[in-house]
Amino acid sequence: MSTEVDMKDVELNELDPEKQPMTSDGQAASGGEKNGNLKTKASEEEAAFTGLSKEELMKVAGTPGWVRTRWVLLILFWLGWLGMLAGAIGIIVKAPRCKPIPEMHWWNNGPLYQIADVEAFAEGLEGVEKKLDNINQLKVKGLVLGPFHTVQADQPSTLQLKEIDPTLGSKKDLIAVLEKAHKKGISVVLDLTPNYLGASPWFSSADLDGVMASVQDAAAYWLDLGVDGIKLSDLDTPTSANLSRLLAVVKGNETVDDDAKKMLMGVAEGLTAAELSHLLNVSGVDLALSDLLEANPQGALRADALDTLSAERGRLAWGFGASRGRQMAERAVSRALIRLYQLLLFTVPGTPVFNYGDEIGLPAQGDQSPKMVWDLEKESKPDDANATAEAELQEFAAVRKWFKSLSELRGKERSLLHGDYHRLQSSASTLAFLRSWDQSERFVTAVNWGQAEETLSLALTSTAEFELPPSATVTLSTDPKMEEESTVELDKVTLGPGQGVLLKFPYQG
Repeated sequence: MSTEVDMKDVELNELDPEKQPMTSDGQAASGGEKNGNLKTKASEEEAAFTGLSKEELMKVAGTPGWVRTRWVLLILFWLGWLGMLAGAIGIIVKAPRCKPIPEMHWWNNGPLYQIADVEAFAEGLEGVEKKLDNINQLKVKGLVLGPFHTVQADQPSTLQLKEIDPTLGSKKDLIAVLEKAHKKGISVVLDLTPNYLGASPWFSSADLDGVMASVQDAAAYWLDLGVDGIKLSDLDTPTSANLSRLLAVVKGNETVDDDAKKMLMGVAEGLTAAELSHLLNVSGVDLALSDLLEANPQGALRADALDTLSAERGRLAWGFGASRGRQMAERAVSRALIRLYQLLLFTVPGTPVFNYGDEIGLPAQGDQSPKMVWDLEKESKPDDANATAEAELQEFAAVRKWFKSLSELRGKERSLLHGDYHRLQSSASTLAFLRSWDQSERFVTAVNWGQAEETLSLALTSTAEFELPPSATVTLSTDPKMEEESTVELDKVTLGPGQGVLLKFPYQG
């Protein structure tokens, strides 16, 4: 028992390991302080500075030196403020004025996409509604449908403009298309060309007044249902009085709070640029779709038409085959020209109009509407025996990608959207022009639809307000020799046969 007590005493007397010093000789530090602690001595407190008292401040404030100092500081403050104000006014005065943006409507902000044969496109109106997601990827702003009202060819007594051909769909199907399209920001135009199955779109001159009255009644009916515009063929056939009454019907469906304006669209074929300009002023239509670009294969003639009509760009629509409801491929003798025509339509002043399938270069099939091709992104199987068909699908996908790039670019660049037009160069098979707007980037389109290589030397007229730079950057090109972001000298732009390029250069004040 005594042994156990002795051992406990020894344990209690042992120094706590935490208190053992970290010394080389193992001896404990004096005072039993903890390992590593330093003993600090409190320094003597210094007297805190409390500043001047109120009485002392009042004495100093009234001294002549302090009064002079205050006046100097006050004068310097106001001189600095006035200097900044003068500088701001100088910047405002000397800064270039922003050009007012012209009046724009939804049909000016993007391409229009025509579906004349809804059965060939997507098996009727119900199919159109299902394909709206695909159409929306193209950045189109308007969908032009029909005509699909009931009528027998060349029989005005059978005309029923308020009835949809039951083989194509129903009014319920059309309403579904309208609702989904509007949710996606796409307006819908209905083609009410009366005799679309016959020889003359308006039957005969003897039937014109009665037919036009039916068109006016039907236009009011469909616009009340939610349609955003009416399209008619042969714009120069109806009298100006008849068109003014129809225009009143279309505009009468607009409301003060409605930002989506109603549109009257007409097709004008076989007219000169001067005749088309006159027709625009007489008819009062919002948009006229012309065939001038495809009817004039010469570059100089196309340039002349654009020169004459550039001031009317907000009311002009262009297409290759669109005025007749035909595919662009009818006019394009090669796949390369599909891309070239797309480039041209997206960059000329006016609204581009395409038929379904133009975005992929869908081949035409004579008088029959071609069946639309879908599932372009579908991966092919390694054992696919039909290599030709697979290559065609890949080409369709590549053309569609090119189309989307152009559509997206036009929608965000002011120079392409509503910019001024300047002619640069033209020949039998080439055309080059400049689009510019205020202080935005400038874009140059140069195309060669000929069968031989061409070298273009681009230059502005002497009356232009600015000069071309020596070089520009490639934005988009169909020519593999011109890579994107590469630099091209503007006095020597060489294009291969069927090739086109879109160049850009910055605004220089």
